[in-house]
Amino acid sequence: MKNSKKVDIVRRTAKNFNLWRRFFQHFVSKVIYGLQFKFIYKIEVEGKENIPKDCKFIVCGNHLSVLDPYILSYILPKPVAFMAKKELFEKWIMKIFMDWQGAFPVNREKLDISTIKTALEVKNTNWVLGLFPQGTREQSGVIENIHKGFAGLARTTKCNILPVGIVGSENIKWCPFSGKIKVKIGEMIPYSEDLNKVVQEWGEAIQNLTGFKYIPNQAN
Repeated sequence: MKNSKKVDIVRRTAKNFNLWRRFFQHFVSKVIYGLQFKFIYKIEVEGKENIPKDCKFIVCGNHLSVLDPYILSYILPKPVAFMAKKELFEKWIMKIFMDWQGAFPVNREKLDISTIKTALEVKNTNWVLGLFPQGTREQSGVIENIHKGFAGLARTTKCNILPVGIVGSENIKWCPFSGKIKVKIGEMIPYSEDLNKVVQEWGEAIQNLTGFKYIPNQAN
């Protein structure tokens, strides 16, 4: 009997993104973490006028810390269905916690067909698909190691991309008003058949929003 643990990429349907998960995400992101963002990090948000009100889109931010998914959920009026690396679902407590927030596992090495189907299901709900094109947390100051998967999902779902630049979330603070997080929401990036073009446009958009240096992938 094998002891190795595998995490299956479970396909989610529209019914999984229900009122209960929406309430749970709202409570965690806008109440629990919301208090931290207001009274510890003094969060500043610019560009809310760029958030679409009547169309489907994918929100894509740069990734600095574990706070970033909660930041995106906090600033957006709609709940966010996050694609998260499958390793986060290996422990049952974290698996339940992530599931109840509407997150679903993804294989970062290969875009599974079930992931694509789940993304299409999200489009049929009042949720927004959310992900971090860098795939994992990166150091502050640079935008690099961007995966094309997000551009492919945008093309498949025919959803434009909302770029969000985050600065300061990597500095974990505990004392009131000791931190500073700045969030800037950019203009929509149209989906395209040219995935390299979308990757470049997102990288340049995040560079403009954060002041970090965009370093294109050599393969691009």
